[in-house]
Amino acid sequence: MKKILVPTDFSNQAYNATKAAAIIARKMNAEIILLHILDLPQQGSDSINKGTPATEVMFFKKAADAKLEELAHDPIFNGITISSSLILDRTSLGVTKSAENNKVNLIVMGSHGVSGVKEYFVGSNTEKVVRTSNIPVLVIKGEVEDFEIKDFVFASDFSEGMTEPFKKALNFNKILGSKFHLLMVNTPNNFKPTHVAEEIVEKFLDTLTDKEFDLCTYNDMNIEKGIINFSKKIDADLIGIATHGRTGLAHFFNGSISEDLVNHSSKSVITFKID
Repeated sequence: MKKILVPTDFSNQAYNATKAAAIIARKMNAEIILLHILDLPQQGSDSINKGTPATEVMFFKKAADAKLEELAHDPIFNGITISSSLILDRTSLGVTKSAENNKVNLIVMGSHGVSGVKEYFVGSNTEKVVRTSNIPVLVIKGEVEDFEIKDFVFASDFSEGMTEPFKKALNFNKILGSKFHLLMVNTPNNFKPTHVAEEIVEKFLDTLTDKEFDLCTYNDMNIEKGIINFSKKIDADLIGIATHGRTGLAHFFNGSISEDLVNHSSKSVITFKID
């Protein structure tokens, strides 16, 4: 892991993510790229294209540049290589484009989640990044002191397509040095006896040499609740899950467990895109 992208809007949630990113970067001797996006209203963007509100844009840019410079000199970055970037774009698009252009290995963002009407019709920028990013996204919830991850839950159905996300989660767990819990959630609509669930996981792990994992099954009404309730039960510090990256109508009708977790879980969440 060589580069970590940290989008910031200078909020408390973003600063929590920044602190977590600094801790990870120090462990891996990685570079941090601080990113701020001037996400102006659509009509503002149209006006900018016509060249009319340049003075207003420059005012916001100058203020954001000053905040980025101040953040880059925060003592939490002592000993870490820091660079910063300020762009004009839609926030979620700007994050994913910057991550790919800079060939980063991890995106770290803060979120307090959304719910209700806002969740379905607006959504959070963090949720949109989780949905569209090809790069792992670590979503930090709440205050961060030392970002010590003692228990890391990776939830999956352990089907064939989950191999690459699992390997990425396993590698991230080695960076953290935490206990790795593999979780399969049983639901009423797709119930599996314990021995069947264990056989599925064991078969999934057959090609892996490192099998020192805590294998768990948990029964609940749906997968999201099962992941959240199991994580609370063992007092996990982090939840990992693969995401399909659904967009458009498929996302609206089918939903996404990873996005729901980002919105509803009180635990930090890391997502890995299914290739």
